[in-house]
Amino acid sequence: MAAKDLFHDAVKEALQKDDWIITADPLKIKIEGVKLEIDLAADKVIAAQKAERKIAVEIKSFLNTSAITDFHAALGQFLNYRLALQMSESDRILYLGVPVDTFESFFQEKLPQEA
Repeated sequence: MAAKDLFHDAVKEALQKDDWIITADPLKIKIEGVKLEIDLAADKVIAAQKAERKIAVEIKSFLNTSAITDFHAALGQFLNYRLALQMSESDRILYLGVPVDTFESFFQEKLPQEA
């Protein structure tokens, strides 16, 4: 089992405060012989629509001195996880959870926006 990111519990708590039900911590997926673990899976019932939303969240702390190095690793993992979800749980949407300061600075740059 991989180590939890520094902000794992904060993201989990924020989802729960927004009425998401954590359904897996971590979400384990197996595609043929490849085993993957996405940090969190959560479901939320939207009463007005009588529908259920399903998400998965991969959490990254972006603690390296180089944000682009963390970005490359996170993007590669995100793309693999997204493909695995399309193959196993196509109704679940994948999100990347990052610290607010990283989102407000690095993720506002053109390269991360276009990726």
